[in-house]
Amino acid sequence: MVWQPPRKVVYLSAAATCIGLAYLVKDYTGGKKYEGSSHVDKKVVIITGSNTGIGKETALELAKRGAHVIMACRDARKCELARQDIVLQTKNKYVYCRTCDLASQSSIRQFVERFKSEHQRLDILINNAGVMRCPHTKTKEGIEMQLGVNHMGHFLLTNLLLDKLKASAPSRIINVSSVAHHKGHINKEDLNSDQHYDKAAAYNQSKLANLLFTRELARRLQGAGVTVNAVHPGIVDTEIIRHMSFFNSTLSAIFLKPFIWMFIKSPQQGARTTVYMALEQSLQGVSGKYFNDCTEEEVAPQAKDDTMAQWLWVVSEKWTRLNTTK
Repeated sequence: MVWQPPRKVVYLSAAATCIGLAYLVKDYTGGKKYEGSSHVDKKVVIITGSNTGIGKETALELAKRGAHVIMACRDARKCELARQDIVLQTKNKYVYCRTCDLASQSSIRQFVERFKSEHQRLDILINNAGVMRCPHTKTKEGIEMQLGVNHMGHFLLTNLLLDKLKASAPSRIINVSSVAHHKGHINKEDLNSDQHYDKAAAYNQSKLANLLFTRELARRLQGAGVTVNAVHPGIVDTEIIRHMSFFNSTLSAIFLKPFIWMFIKSPQQGARTTVYMALEQSLQGVSGKYFNDCTEEEVAPQAKDDTMAQWLWVVSEKWTRLNTTK
């Protein structure tokens, strides 16, 4: 008589195999890993929105590699908790929390003023923070929140830091955009969504704005030793989806998430391309490009519109009062 294992053992073995396969699929769909050994000892890095999600994982990885990391965050308490965790994991004491609310231009200016008083150089600026499909709200200056935070806030921050970036050349700027830019359209007649607000369209517009900003800034920085590129982190399980009620519903938790879990990136996986852009030596002179899974990709046709990029730049200067002291 041939011995057969108990059904319970068979079921447990099958379950373990399925779980193992699921993790293999998740690792594969998570995209390429940065395999380089580059260190950034004592290089100064600013990362917006780095108390959670992709931003925190990026800060963690760069802190492991010796960077002096400035975590630019809206919530000081959450930032400090994240900072403590990063310091404990990396044993790098040069990790700092600094308040920077991208929905307030005065907060951005105060952050920059303090940064310049504390640091002589800036090697890498990572514009990571963002909001997605939020209710119709506005920044302190009256700008639609997604456009105001995702684009205008980072536009102002970057321009105010350009002198430090140029003085520290070769230096890098990394803008976190999204594949959603393919559906984006710059609504010149209603840029601020005052006449009509569609949260998805407003998000797509802000992500297209990230790429137009990247393109125009790269043109303006030619020969300065400062590169600027954009990345798509992928579909990542972070707090950015908190306003998408379907993904946070009980129905989704029971029937959807268990099946799509393996195809959604973890924050660590979502940070891979940003980390690659910050560290990869072969990208030293690459600028004005768009990367996904550590690979350069073509952008949508509307993201190559130089006339629109220049128009948006002028509007952004005006809305952020870039050339004023207040």
